[in-house]
Amino acid sequence: MGVDMFAEADTPIQLTIPISGMTCAACVTHVEHALRDVPGVLSVSVNLGTERAAVQLADGAAPIDRLMPRLSQAVADAGYGIATSRTTFNVGGMTCSACVSHVEGALRGVPGVMSAAVNLATEKATVNFVPGLAGITELRRAVEDYGYRIEGVEGEYRDSTGEIERLSRTEEIRYFRNRCIFAVSVGVLLLLGGFHALPWAPALLNLEYYPWLVWVLATPVQFWAGWSFYTSGFTALRHGTANMHTLVALGSSVAYGYSAVVTVLGSLAPEVLARGGIGPGVYFDTAALIIGLILLGRFLEARARGQTSEAIRRLIGLQPNTAQVLRDGQELQVSVDDVVVDDVALVRPGEKIPVDGEVIEGRSVVDESMLTGESMPVNKEPGQPVYGATLNRTGFFRFRVTRVGSDTALAQIIRLVEEAQGSKAPIQRLADRVASIFVPAVSGIALAAFVFWLLLGPEPALTYALLSLVAVLIIACPCALGLATPTAIIVGVGKGAEQGVLIRSAQALETAFRVDTVVLDKTGTLTEGRPVVTDLVTVAAAVAVTDPVAHGDTAGVAVSGVPEEELLRLAATAEQGSEHPLAQAIVREAQSRGLIIGEALDFEALPGQGVAAKVDGRPALLGNPSLMLARGIPLNGLGESVERLSGEGKTPIILAADGVALGVIAVADTLKSTSREGVAELRRMGIYR
Repeated sequence: MGVDMFAEADTPIQLTIPISGMTCAACVTHVEHALRDVPGVLSVSVNLGTERAAVQLADGAAPIDRLMPRLSQAVADAGYGIATSRTTFNVGGMTCSACVSHVEGALRGVPGVMSAAVNLATEKATVNFVPGLAGITELRRAVEDYGYRIEGVEGEYRDSTGEIERLSRTEEIRYFRNRCIFAVSVGVLLLLGGFHALPWAPALLNLEYYPWLVWVLATPVQFWAGWSFYTSGFTALRHGTANMHTLVALGSSVAYGYSAVVTVLGSLAPEVLARGGIGPGVYFDTAALIIGLILLGRFLEARARGQTSEAIRRLIGLQPNTAQVLRDGQELQVSVDDVVVDDVALVRPGEKIPVDGEVIEGRSVVDESMLTGESMPVNKEPGQPVYGATLNRTGFFRFRVTRVGSDTALAQIIRLVEEAQGSKAPIQRLADRVASIFVPAVSGIALAAFVFWLLLGPEPALTYALLSLVAVLIIACPCALGLATPTAIIVGVGKGAEQGVLIRSAQALETAFRVDTVVLDKTGTLTEGRPVVTDLVTVAAAVAVTDPVAHGDTAGVAVSGVPEEELLRLAATAEQGSEHPLAQAIVREAQSRGLIIGEALDFEALPGQGVAAKVDGRPALLGNPSLMLARGIPLNGLGESVERLSGEGKTPIILAADGVALGVIAVADTLKSTSREGVAELRRMGIYR
């Protein structure tokens, strides 16, 4: 999430920097070593799966705007890069070259900005920045602080680092997919042709120029589809290191180069091959398939990373884009990014709350299920907190903004998920240490195998030696060692977030197999997460099991009630104008039974208590026991039923007409159809008791 905004002044600053060019666990080690050597860096943790580096800076280190070039240079010297995005926008208010200098200085002073160029003639600024450390909000603030203004944004940048990441992932997936399809297709074609598996293969094999044709087909695979292996693998070699792509580049290049030499000598100087005991066979298909299969793995990994980021993007998408605020006595619609602490915001029925705050005027019922998982709405009145992205159900209210941006509850949830995806499990640290020495070790073993077969192998010795070299380099390539663990963590954390399960860290995920007891709440885990009608209790049924003398709630009231269907119909008629989830549950139940719902007159919502309306010409009340007590309506034998239903975790709603209680309707969140099966499976595993 960029700079840790939750850190205290005397605590280290945490940066999250996107790294480009990493391909394996060895790359992780190289980047970590490079960043640790920068003065002011306390610790570094690089995650291959998320392609991000978590850098902790010492208190008193150089300002971030001065430190970022050093970090960028250190990463570049190691053969990698810091992923940046570019945005172009119009700058208003500039009049001379001095203005250009001021704007450029302001932009370059924003932490995370790598470069900024301003053109006075076109009044445009082009900025390269690190997503997560800088964004359009920070750039706008810096420009406005100098007395200028941003008037428009162009280019590929969107005001969301999640959108940038999504586009980047899409491009990465497309890149590997296209090259994988091409390389595998050519490799399979060459392989089948070499084994006479194609009907036209024998005729081609007898052609004098067949090896040249195969060479032509294999060349774009080697140098177009497999170019990324060269750029990554040999860049690492230039800096005195090696990575997984070094093995792939060496192995495929040896197979391709050997085949190219054999093709040339076989046509121009076959006697040279004969004297060296080298057979006429070529291995272009091997080189192509090596590249194709490794690209297939990269494609699957990129797709897995892209898919598991959807959970975070959905969380980000829960927050509304705009907010209604009061400024200078006027109601304005502003971007949620422009809302500041102590703003007064307005929320109407059916709208999402834009940011966190405290109610100062009005009453309402808010659905906080996206935050808490609790399906039952929460009554809000002055002095109570509200949270961004939750849904206002019924009333209109105003609230004072207390937290915005990365300080909101939703942003902190997103931050926890991202940190969990980027954290390292203990087994992953072991894999990183092994991978850092694995590549040099494998290269040495491959060279030893080459020398062994060259000196002691059967004829043609050179062919056996080269094939052994290629086999060791390719088969030993430990991509799974460096990529499987971080990819598994990303997938696990992402899938958990999709199901509403937030995993705090990779270490917690790894040690989860030791869990021997699971404690489940009811809402959203064992239950559907939506209230439904579970019980209907009429006065006649209540009095039949109630001792009036003991309870005293039927005194002076004649025992007369209505049938259950009539009780439900009257309640649904009174509630049909309400947006409250409990009211909607009653209406749905009446509709499912085919009851004819009438029209309610003089409807009035009573926040925190219930509703009042005129039903079938009779004044009716529908609400909780406190409403009946406030209106002086005796429960008419329903008291014991209300207590029993409340004890069962249900919400009792009492219906009264003409000042007489008629019955109770219980609403609750019911069990999912799979809950019993799930609990039984936990018990079978010995986890749940």
